[in-house]
Amino acid sequence: MNSGDNRPEGPVPALRFPEFRDAPPWQVKRLGEVVEFAKGKGIAKADVTENGKTPCIRYGEIYTVYREHITDVQSRTNLDPKQLVLSQARDVIIPASGEDPLDMARACCVESSGIALGGDINILRGAPDGVFLAYFLNSAGRKEIARYAQGYSVVHLYASHLRNLKIPLPSLAEQREIVGCLSSLDDLIEAREGQVSALKLHKRGLMQRLFPAPG
Repeated sequence: MNSGDNRPEGPVPALRFPEFRDAPPWQVKRLGEVVEFAKGKGIAKADVTENGKTPCIRYGEIYTVYREHITDVQSRTNLDPKQLVLSQARDVIIPASGEDPLDMARACCVESSGIALGGDINILRGAPDGVFLAYFLNSAGRKEIARYAQGYSVVHLYASHLRNLKIPLPSLAEQREIVGCLSSLDDLIEAREGQVSALKLHKRGLMQRLFPAPG
């Protein structure tokens, strides 16, 4: 019960932007109420080629290449697009299998449509803001996703389990404010990582020139 203020019940984050401090609590919904589910298809490692016509994402790249928001796709394939599962704008993707439940609880939002999504990828389609959903699933929702993963040497994550995942949702305006904040931090992190990589390369070059080969 509320304390007589007639405000709706629901979770409220510890940190909220000033313009939303008097906004209603977040609404808790099941993931299956918010998105539709699909599954990726095919695309072996041998199917990836540098000059391929169709951009593609393989499930392993969700772990190793991408952050929450995918705007630049690294891999391409020449497989027939008619035989592939292509993204719709702002699909959220999650690995469907892996070795560790917590490690595979990893979500990314694919910004563009027409990206081929490989096998062993769960596709979450139709979220109000896919980037917000990816950020949530990678933070507060991560342990809950891991709890649904099943298996021993190889762990599987099924759409039938993800449907029941509880997610708290604010208004779309507040979702977008949160995404803007976190995305700007990601951009800064990426820029700094690029600077660090350049400095490391510069250091290696200097070391090769500063130290002569013995004898």
